[in-house]
Amino acid sequence: MQSRDHWNRVYTTKTPTHVSWFQEHALQSVALIRQTGLSKDAAIIDVGGGASTLVDDLVADDYRSVTVLDLSDAALDAARMRLETRVGERANRVSWIVGDITQIELPVQAYDVWHDRAVFHFLTSHEDREAYVNAVLRAVKPGGIVIVATFAEDGPDHCSGLPVMRYSADALHAEFGAPFTLLKQEREEHHTPGGATQKFIYCMCRKETS
Repeated sequence: MQSRDHWNRVYTTKTPTHVSWFQEHALQSVALIRQTGLSKDAAIIDVGGGASTLVDDLVADDYRSVTVLDLSDAALDAARMRLETRVGERANRVSWIVGDITQIELPVQAYDVWHDRAVFHFLTSHEDREAYVNAVLRAVKPGGIVIVATFAEDGPDHCSGLPVMRYSADALHAEFGAPFTLLKQEREEHHTPGGATQKFIYCMCRKETS
């Protein structure tokens, strides 16, 4: 996994609206989370959420138990300040965790929904990907939903100066294996603030109970 210094440098040299992965609204992610049919009290974790606006969209949609985890404390500080400005006291519904998803020990079976847009594709070693999947297995409730988005096969091979992995839906699902049933796959064309187009693949899986 890349260093905290790298990502803090990204967020201290660029505003959150100028990083390549910025979305004014995380429409596709919100739509998939809504499609789970879970209640507004469902425990949702956004892994690698950084300064993403997904947390704003979820709080605005009245989800009441949201956690955002990121390697960069600078990114989380930016998101926290923005959210407090937008929604006031409702920002207190959000928990913020600074940590490396390949190393941190999350609580057991704590989350109904695991969401990740653009962390997993930075894991270029088998060991890091295995540690990530083990974190999902530990932290997601039986029957919980896992939504992971990465660069598609025709997406970029580098991002933020770092190499990335690219996936088809089948290849991405295969990284997680038999404990996860693929429920849905979607593609996205993301238009960066700099005017480039990036192709993403989203997989939505269910963690089985046995």
